[in-house]
Order: sequence, then C-alpha cells, then structure tokens
Amino acid sequence: MLAEPAKPAGAPAATTAIPGLVWAFRLHGDGSAEPLPVDVPIEFSHDGRLWLHLNLTDARARQWVSDRNIPSLARHLLLSHDNYQQLHTIDHCVYGVFSDLVRDIDAPTEETGFLRFAMTERLLISGRHQALCAVDATRRVLEGGHRVETVAALLEKIIDEVADTMDRMADKIGTEIDDVEERILAGETRSDMRGGLGRLRRTCVRLHRQLTGLRMLFHRLEQKNTDDLNPALRLQAGKLAQRLDGLDHDIVELRERSRLLEEEIRYKMEEESNRHLHALSVVTTMLLPPTLVTGIFGMNTKGLPLTDVESGFLWAAALMIGASGLAYLIMRRLGIVK
Repeated sequence: MLAEPAKPAGAPAATTAIPGLVWAFRLHGDGSAEPLPVDVPIEFSHDGRLWLHLNLTDARARQWVSDRNIPSLARHLLLSHDNYQQLHTIDHCVYGVFSDLVRDIDAPTEETGFLRFAMTERLLISGRHQALCAVDATRRVLEGGHRVETVAALLEKIIDEVADTMDRMADKIGTEIDDVEERILAGETRSDMRGGLGRLRRTCVRLHRQLTGLRMLFHRLEQKNTDDLNPALRLQAGKLAQRLDGLDHDIVELRERSRLLEEEIRYKMEEESNRHLHALSVVTTMLLPPTLVTGIFGMNTKGLPLTDVESGFLWAAALMIGASGLAYLIMRRLGIVK
C-alpha cells in the first residue's frame, strides 16, 4: 500500500502558477469553498483540501500532471485519451473517467465529453479536453455558497450535476415530444415532424448509452469491498446509482415515446399516400373508356361510324361520358368507390 504523501499530489513548495489551470478551490473544514486565483502559485501545504481543474489540451498542464507524485495508474489515466467510462480504487486514491455533456457558451450540447480525475483524501485533480457542463455547474454552486465536507462529497456533487444536466435535457425532450404528439392528434403530419422525432430519439439513445455506463460504475462500486479505503474517499455509490437508475428509466421512456410517435406519423403518411394513389387509380380507370372511344374515332381508316352524321361529335361525346359512367357504376358495384 502506498503511503499518502506529506503534501497532496507530492507537490513541492509552489513557486509558479499551475499551467493550464481553469479554476481552483480550497475546501475548508466547515465545508465552505474558497475560489483561488489561477494566475498565482497555490500553496499545497495550506490547511484545507484542494480541487484543481485543468485544461488537458494544454501541453504544460499535461507535463505538470506527469510530475505529480500520485499513483502511476491514476496519472496515466489523467493523461490518456480513453473514451470509455471507468472508476478505480487503489490504496488511498480513487480515479476514473466520467462522461458529461459538452458545454456551449450558454447551454449544454448533445455532444459527449469526458472528465478525468484522480482523488486523494485532500486533493481532487480533474481535467477535460472540452468545456463540460457538470464541472462548470459545480463551480457555480460552490461559488454560490454550497458546502462540501470532503473531497468525495465534491466528486458526488459533480456526478449529481451530470444527472441534473441530463434531467434538464430530458425535460426539454419531453416537452418537444408532447408538442409533436399534440400536433399528431390534431391531424397534422409532415415529414419535418418525423425528422424532429428522429433527432430527439437519437439524443435519447446517446443519453441512455452515457447513463448506462455511469450506472454500471456505481453498481460495481456498491458491490465492491471498499473497507480498506479511507472513509474520506468513500462514495455513496448506492445513492448515486439509484438516482441514475431513475433518470435512465425516464430517458428510455422518452426514447420509446419518440419511436412510437415516429411510427404513427409514418403510418399516417402511408395512409395518406394510399388515399392519393386510390383516388388516382379511380380517375385513371374512369378515363380509360373515354380514351378507348377517342382512340377508335381517331383511327384514320374508312368505314368509321358517325363520320357522315351531322351530330356525330355529340354522339361520340355521349359515348365517352356513358363509358365513364359505366366504369364508375362498375367500380361502385365492386366496392372500389364508396
């Protein structure tokens, strides 16, 4: 078992600012969080616990991480490009990768990003390659006065914010699906509605895939024996897994609703197409006998009837109308036209 370093992350006395640092917080004993400036050196030996969030696209930040005295597996994962969710516990360190939604300037996107972290009793180092929603939301709630007693509680708060972001997106998807359903019940069916439902269904599939991986991590952690782990590093895996299970159930329901509505729109559009084809078939059938009559009278041969009759055209027109009427009556008789 590795001994906990005297200074978190094995850092020497800070002389320069940490490169690539996006933000930093010091967590005090009463649970309050103090934001620290990122452009000045941070004292590691100071009382309290630290959260350092890094931009891992910065090569200097990656070099800084590689120089920290943390377990090599945790350091390697922080610097890796693994795009699957994982959670590990070794000695006095918890480390892993969580998926999160990429953050745009003012709202979450549908794109998935990954948060990498390594956590000891007094230090949480997290990093990302793209701006993420959950860590940014956690930063804002800490600045708003939210208290966290331990570093593990801080990580749990980040997971809660991941779930909250997805919950808000699920509410938005549900509202859009409700709107589409109302339009369908009002008799409106358009191809763009199918396209919108397809987009919503694709978003649900992505969220479900993301939640499935996250749920499995905490279910496995719940079943794992963590008695040897420092109490300050123990996550409430059961509580987190239960929250994610409920959210995933809602996402799956939204996915199924979008699929059923998409099928209903397709059925209605096919039904409408069939009606149009039926009407076209009826018109075509009624025009076939008059076409035959005009074809006969249009033949350039001798002995055509009505050629010497003054009212020949009227008789020919009457034949065409009568042929159409006869075709219509036959279709009524056969039940083709109602």
